[in-house]
Amino acid sequence: LMAEIFFIASAMRLPVVMALANRSLSAPLSIWNDHTDTMMVRDGGWIHVFVENGQEAYDHVFWAFRVAEDPAVRLPVAINIDGFILTHVIEPIEFEDNELIKRYIPEYRMEKPLHPDNPVSMGCFAMPEMYTEAQMAREKALVGSYATCIKGWEEWAALTGRRYHPIETYRAEDAEYCIVTMGSLGETAMAAVDELREEGEKVGVIKIRLWRPFPFEDFYRAADGKDALVVLDRAISFGGPGGPVALEVRSAMYRRPHAPVVVNYVAGLASRDVRVEDFKAIILGGKAKAAAGDTAGFTLYGVRE
Repeated sequence: LMAEIFFIASAMRLPVVMALANRSLSAPLSIWNDHTDTMMVRDGGWIHVFVENGQEAYDHVFWAFRVAEDPAVRLPVAINIDGFILTHVIEPIEFEDNELIKRYIPEYRMEKPLHPDNPVSMGCFAMPEMYTEAQMAREKALVGSYATCIKGWEEWAALTGRRYHPIETYRAEDAEYCIVTMGSLGETAMAAVDELREEGEKVGVIKIRLWRPFPFEDFYRAADGKDALVVLDRAISFGGPGGPVALEVRSAMYRRPHAPVVVNYVAGLASRDVRVEDFKAIILGGKAKAAAGDTAGFTLYGVRE
């Protein structure tokens, strides 16, 4: 990724749609999957959404155009698709016909196109007296895009029957603690939770779909009342107190009444397998850490000493 271009695109309110095949970054040289690349541009002012499988990746291409090009938004959207795990997957996908897509996505008209008969300036220089206000305008635009994100999912569900939410849960309603995931590993987490439920564990899954703007109220509804959250990160914030997702969750829950304890694991770097048995070990290990008050920092799961 050319990281600065990410910031320029959102500042210029360009409705770019990027299917971001998430991958690890060198060194050592790696082309496999984790979330290091997208965390590098997390704060670039884009709408970020994560998908779990091929059908969701397909659906969210149209959703992204619907949201990005809406006059109330006009922001770029990154569809985070786990590299190789999803980008090279073979699975059945339900396709929609062109007429349905035309009904879903209105015809796009650029507000200020480049044309020699009507010249405009883009990406101009700004003195310090203007820069701060420009960043605040970008922040308001991104936070304000939430309503259109929801509207886009509701309209897609009305046309296709496939419904999505900013935060999605699995067997979490009566759970005492939950594993928190983003991306393709959520499906493996659900299989692990099914097995743990059969063993008597009251555990569930909280899946973050909308990463930016962060859906605070949706997350609170999913997390409130839980004793602990075991957050699985797919990237490391080197030298910091935890992985990027765990840092967000800890910040979001700070001083919230009866907030759950947050335990952080990092796993699946460069596509290292995180199997059902690994998820079970992470979930049970996180539960034990929460009970013992061992919540500082993070645990890099499966690392060889």
